[in-house]
Order: sequence, then structure tokens, then C-alpha cells
Amino acid sequence: MAGMGDGYVGTAQDAVRIRRLEKQREAERRKIEELKNKSASTNDQPGLLQFGSSTSEILETAFKKETVGLVTREQYVEKRVNIRTKIEEEEKEKLQKLQQEEEELQAQKRKKRKIRGGSRLSFSDDIDNGSEEDGEDKIEDPKKLALGKFGKDPTVETSFLPDREREAEEQAEREKLRKQWLREQEQIRNEPLEITYSYWDGTGHRRVIQVRKGDKIGEFLRAVQQQLAPEFREVRTTSVENLLYVKEDLIIPHQHSFYELIVNKARGKSGPLFHFDVHEDVRTIADATIEKDESHAGKVVERHWYEKNKHIFPASRWEIYDPTKKWERYTIHGD
Repeated sequence: MAGMGDGYVGTAQDAVRIRRLEKQREAERRKIEELKNKSASTNDQPGLLQFGSSTSEILETAFKKETVGLVTREQYVEKRVNIRTKIEEEEKEKLQKLQQEEEELQAQKRKKRKIRGGSRLSFSDDIDNGSEEDGEDKIEDPKKLALGKFGKDPTVETSFLPDREREAEEQAEREKLRKQWLREQEQIRNEPLEITYSYWDGTGHRRVIQVRKGDKIGEFLRAVQQQLAPEFREVRTTSVENLLYVKEDLIIPHQHSFYELIVNKARGKSGPLFHFDVHEDVRTIADATIEKDESHAGKVVERHWYEKNKHIFPASRWEIYDPTKKWERYTIHGD
């Protein structure tokens, strides 16, 4: 191919592309030469300021222009001060302008973030007017206009949503009520309780003793032993563990307290376990549909006597108190 040399083996299209590239390179070389010549001619002119010159260079160039010819010392100093002041004011104005533009840009960014980062709790009926606030007349997407923007709706019920402050307040209130309830229960435990009981050795020996509602059955039996010891030798020689307290045909274990029986409204086989006085249900009209309200004196029994007579009435009716067992009705005779 002509102009490509004898050793060229490419196609005609490759040759055309090569010539086009050579022309582009030649045009770029000429353009670079022109720029170099223009730059050199500009540098030869002493009165022109170069791009990127420092403040001191600019000051020296402007001062040389103002002090051409003979000037006095006062004029020399005055012109230099004036030029320096003028250049500093111009630089200060440029700096203020740049700072103002930067603040406006940051304000626009914050505004956009605020619009994008709104609440997502519920929908509101307002339409997004972001285009009007920016001062731009843009046509909004019909889908966006129909959807509207996300925001808070004050009419929506939100009490079911998690709220740390509300939960903390509720927890504090619960703790306050819990402590108040514990104080009240402690006061109830310390209240005096008068108990009518009967020491049973085949016959009854009724006595009255006062304890606290919070006392356990074992503590009550210790006080009973001290009260009965001067009169009954078998009580004086036995231990508290060998004394039994039988209330409404139930043997109450030593670890239970009167407070538990009262609070739980415990029921026995023949009457309530939370009344410790003695009273009968006297009625003018008999009504079988209404349960009798009677309370019998509890019995204090020595264990040896019980083991010897538990096959004989009334000991044959007695059984160990079980808090999980419920007595629906009271019985007096039989099983």
C-alpha cells in the first residue's frame, strides 16, 4: 500500500486508522508548541501577574508599577502601605465570599437530610413541597404526589409502642407499690392475734393466749407449753416437736404461720382455719343453701396421746393439713 512501506501487511482499514491517528498526534504537537510559545511571551512581560503567584509577588509587581520614576520617601512608604492594604482587603473579601458559599452549601445539605430523614411512624396527608422550597419549578412524579410524605400523625394511638421513658416510669411505680405492699404486710404480721385453744388429753382444758399474726405454729406451741407447764406434767416434760395443733380436724404442721392461713382464707374439714376465736352460727331460719359460719377452738395435743388414740373419735377424723387440697363443704361427724 502506498505510503505505508514495503513491509506493511495490514488491511486497508488498518492503514486508514493509522493515518488518522498520525494526523491527530501532529495536531496535538502543534497545539502544544503554540501554548509553549504563548506562555514564554507572557513571562517576558514584567507588568503581568502570573497565575498561582504569592501575595508578596503580587505586592511587588503592583508596587513597581506605582513607583516608576523619582518619588520621595514619604510617597514611597505611603504607596506601599496603600497597596498592601488594598490587596489584604481584596483577599479578605474573597475569603468571606468563600466562607459564605460554604455555609450556604452546608445549609442546603442539612435541609435535604432533614427532608429525607423524617419520622416513619404514620402517614400524613400533606404533599411534599420540596420543589417549591428550593425555588425550582419541577414537575413532581404523580405516584409521589399520591403517596405524600411520611410524618407523625397526632391522632394515631401509640401507647402500645415501646417507650423507654414510659417503661422506666412504670417500673419505678411498680417498685414503689411493691415496697408499699411489703410494708403493709409486715404491719399485718406484727398485729396481735388472740387464740382460743383447748389442751386435749381426752377432755378439754380451754385457754386463751396472745401471739402475733406472723408467728408460726411452732412458736405458738412453745408459748402454749410455757403456759400449760405449771399445770400439766406431761406438757412440761415433752418437747415442742411432740406437740400438735389441730384446727377444724386438720393437723397444722409447725412451719405454717397464722398469716398464711389468714391471707389464703384456708378452709378445714369442719370450719375455717382463719378464725381463731370460738363462735356458733345461730340462725332464726334454717337455710341449707347458706354455709354455716362456725369456728371451733383448736386443740393442742401431745403426740404420744394421738398415736395411742388416733383410731378413736375425734382423733380418727384428723389428717395432715395440705394447702393444695380444697374442702368444698364442712362436715362435723363422720369422715
